[in-house]
Amino acid sequence: MKLGIIGLPNVGKSTLFNSLTKAGAESANYPFCTIDPNIGIVAVPDERLKLLGDMYHSKKVTPAVIEFVDIAGLVKGASKGEGLGNQFLSNIREVDAIVHVVRCFEDSNVVHVDGNVNPLRDIETINLELIFSDLEILERRIAKVSKGAKMDKTLAKELDLLERVKAHLEEGKAALTLETEEEEERSLLASYHLLTYKPVIFAANVSEEDLPDDGAGNAEVAKVREYAAGNGSEVFVICAQIEQEIAELDEEEKAMFLEDLGLKESGLEKLIKASYHILGLHSFLTAGEDETRAWTIKLGTKAPQAAGKIHTDFERGFIKAEVVNYKDLLEQGSLAAAREKGLVGMEGKEYVVKDGDVILFRFNV
Repeated sequence: MKLGIIGLPNVGKSTLFNSLTKAGAESANYPFCTIDPNIGIVAVPDERLKLLGDMYHSKKVTPAVIEFVDIAGLVKGASKGEGLGNQFLSNIREVDAIVHVVRCFEDSNVVHVDGNVNPLRDIETINLELIFSDLEILERRIAKVSKGAKMDKTLAKELDLLERVKAHLEEGKAALTLETEEEEERSLLASYHLLTYKPVIFAANVSEEDLPDDGAGNAEVAKVREYAAGNGSEVFVICAQIEQEIAELDEEEKAMFLEDLGLKESGLEKLIKASYHILGLHSFLTAGEDETRAWTIKLGTKAPQAAGKIHTDFERGFIKAEVVNYKDLLEQGSLAAAREKGLVGMEGKEYVVKDGDVILFRFNV
């Protein structure tokens, strides 16, 4: 999973990126990996892995990971190359979802690029740049498809979709909110890699005072939540400054710090939940003496395709999947004991993998 963190200057975007990547690396004992100056890979915190790893005395415990991209700051005119706009747009096309940081705090020491705090205006500024960029792509594709649409029914159908998307964008609406009836249309729409077709998670960056009640008393957060609800987006409340402080702590200190603030989870955990939900993802687990590992898959994935996440041979030669819920496995203390209690199922090709399934795949190639 690859998430792009975007936002206007001085909204807390880079502070959030730096704290999330460092905090995520430490929380799962997974080394922070700098692929280039603005990309970080973070382990997904998952207590199930440690418990299973301890039970199996695993030599290695491997979490699922998220790649965060701290995308260059956006300014008005980015779609025309203003500021670092071209870099911004090329980077964002590669991500699975967008984390849009919006400022919902007042601080006279941190000057807002537009003079005052107004998250809905900030959201509109960025959305317009994404729309302008998408319109350019659509216009080029329309020009190309139009030439053969009169002679080719497939191209004629595509042209109809392109013109509907273009009209939708010209109304100031994201491509993701366009109603499409056929899977074929959705697949085609995804193939254009439109910026406004990517799911969006809004990170409402608040002051420390607004954090314990999850921004309930912050009028700007309320506006962001209302906007997100009408556009199929997720919202989570965060204080980037607090996340930066958390990133410097070890696990025990972090837990105490969060408790003192009246918080149940860190910003990283909030973001991971929001991103898994909006992308329709969950994890199954494999466990053994050599390695205990989490594998991220789409909701509705069947056993052979889940096996293919581990190795293509597993999917190609799939026979059966031996499945047990991780809670049952931990309670029984071993797979053999779980089998004796009838808690282990032998599942076939139509089995839909559930979150928290611990699976042993049987295959023959």
